[in-house]
Amino acid sequence: MGVALRDIIADYKTPVSWEGLSGVAAVDANNTLYQFLTIIRQPDGTPLMDTKGRVTSHLSGILFRMVNFLEKGIKPVFVFDGKPPELKQETNAERRKHRDEAGVKYKEAVERGDEEEAYKQARSATRVDDTIIATSKELLDLLGIPYVQAPSEGEAQAAFMVQRGDARFAVSQDYDTLLFGAPLLMRNLTVSGKRKIRGRVVTVNPERVALSEVLAGLSLTREQLVEVGILVGTDFNAGASGVGAKTALKIVRNGEYAAKLAEKCPGFDPAPVQDFFLRPPVTTDYSLAWAHLSVEGIRRMLCDGYDFAPERVDAALERYSTKAGQKTLESWF
Repeated sequence: MGVALRDIIADYKTPVSWEGLSGVAAVDANNTLYQFLTIIRQPDGTPLMDTKGRVTSHLSGILFRMVNFLEKGIKPVFVFDGKPPELKQETNAERRKHRDEAGVKYKEAVERGDEEEAYKQARSATRVDDTIIATSKELLDLLGIPYVQAPSEGEAQAAFMVQRGDARFAVSQDYDTLLFGAPLLMRNLTVSGKRKIRGRVVTVNPERVALSEVLAGLSLTREQLVEVGILVGTDFNAGASGVGAKTALKIVRNGEYAAKLAEKCPGFDPAPVQDFFLRPPVTTDYSLAWAHLSVEGIRRMLCDGYDFAPERVDAALERYSTKAGQKTLESWF
């Protein structure tokens, strides 16, 4: 997922404290839900489920991460993907194939008792489907947290909202958000402070990436950063074979972008991909209003509906109630 720019972005990622993250955050919803579904699992890869076999990992993730956000003064608004562009059809088809293959490998690993392989393949088989999205929106409504339905890519809409001043920063793990022009990107906003990367659990801290600092540091325009992304490969094009981020940066700086594409990707027209990143479909048809959370509604949904332990849900809701010991549940907003 996303574009592999880590090698050239690393020097411009700045650790930040949670205390400095207050304000409105445009959260890349699909990216965040995917994190919850891949991370919140049993050791053998089985996701959290209720007694009816329905996945609940995402609901647990939303509840506890949003409690954490609100405690830190972050006012989240979730931004959901809309209709994927035609440019993404090939990528999505490849991802479906990969997930299906991983699903088969997961079952095989479970049958032979290989827990480590089962966990790996279960993560790879993860998909954010319509049910996951619908139940996520239901819980957000009950929490009083607004969400925006993007016309196309959620990262693009989140970037636009930050550009417009409706949000202070975008929250995503993907660097695509920078290509879409997000002035400020925040990463690693996890509750536990840990992430599983290439099979290892590592400690992570919140980090900020400012687009202006990236462009100045790399001596690029945003248009040229998009060119680097196209050479590396994005969700909308395969990229030039054998070209990583550092090599792509040199190619663009040397003015060899068009020649390298013609050599490595004959017949490929980069213009539609460039245009999509620079002028993506976005909407101004949204309202950012944080409502009162429905305590009883949340209990009914999570405890009665999905078998969450009442004491865990009540403990989370109680955390909503006391910011410095001053607020009640009903007056949080």
